Formats: sequence, structure tokens, C-alpha cells
Amino acid sequence: MNALDHQLLDAARTGDTDGVRTAIEGGARVDARDEELRTPLLLAVHGDHVGAARLLVAAGADPDAQDRREESPWLATGVTGSVAMMRVLLPAGPDLKLRNRFGGIALIPASERGHVAYVRELLRVTDIDVDHVNRLGWTALLEAVILGDGGRAHQEIVELLLAAGATPGLPDGDGVTALEHAERRGFAEIAALLREAS
Repeated sequence: MNALDHQLLDAARTGDTDGVRTAIEGGARVDARDEELRTPLLLAVHGDHVGAARLLVAAGADPDAQDRREESPWLATGVTGSVAMMRVLLPAGPDLKLRNRFGGIALIPASERGHVAYVRELLRVTDIDVDHVNRLGWTALLEAVILGDGGRAHQEIVELLLAAGATPGLPDGDGVTALEHAERRGFAEIAALLREAS
């Protein structure tokens, strides 16, 4: 890797927009990779450096370039829940079907982590598959119940997913539905939403 590529990776990691611009103009490879195969755009997403990401996308950075852990800039927005970053990456045409190491799409970690604003915006502006099943046998709805805390954020996410057409009775790999999980965990509000949807 040359010095300019290094400079671009470092600038993206720290959110140094001037550094990003200078490295790109100097001829750095916009999709250069570090030792973990992370691109400058992925590093910018991890740090929620929106300005740096905007420059990288404008220069043609790939939103789907996956690192050693199968994380991509687009998938990482589902983990961070940054709506601003999602809006920067969408014009780059990310693959909504791209899967992380768990076989999940961006909607699933966002639902699990309670990123309400992100889930709302993602469902509003894309046609992402609300019933996508990951390697664990879980949909976004199941993850929101199984890994969520039952609080207001996860209640809202369940509402958003159901309103977007998520199938309430789709069971996990063991045949257990989101409603059964909600009842077992004592999530009365979520169980009521799921009963109503069924």
C-alpha cells in the first residue's frame, strides 16, 4: 500500500475531511484496504464521519465492499443506526440484499439495537425485505423481540416492522414465534402488538 492510500485510510478513520479530499485529489485509491480489509468508507461509517463519507461516495467509493468480518459500509449503518450516514450511502446504490457474517441484512442489527429512526427511514425509502431470515433463523421482528429489552424503542420497531408488512407468525429455526418469545420474556406491550397483527 502506498503512502497516499495510508493517508486516505487514516483521514477517513479520524473524520479529517480535508485529509480525505487531499488524498483523493493526490491519487489515493478510494477503495484502498487496511490490514482488516476495511475501506476508507467503512472506517468513516464506523466513526459516523458523515462529511468524509460524502466525499468518498462522491469519488465512487463502494458501499458494499466487505472486510474480513463481512462488514460493509452499508451494513455498518444498520449497526450504528446513523440516519445521516444512511442518506449519504443510498445514492451510491448499496445492495439491500447484502448479508453480514450472520447472514443478516442492515435492517436486522438496526432492529435488534433499537435504532428507531434508522428503521423508520430505511422502511420508508427502500424496499428492503422485512421478512429476511438470517443464519440464526431470525427475522428483524424476531431479533427485536429476542435480543431487545422490551422497552419503548423495541416496541416502536415492532410497530414499524408490522406496519411495513412483516409476517408476525413467522417462527424462528426452532418453530418459536415472535409472540411466544415476547410472552416468555414478559414483554406485554410487544405481545399485544403481535396478537393484534395476527
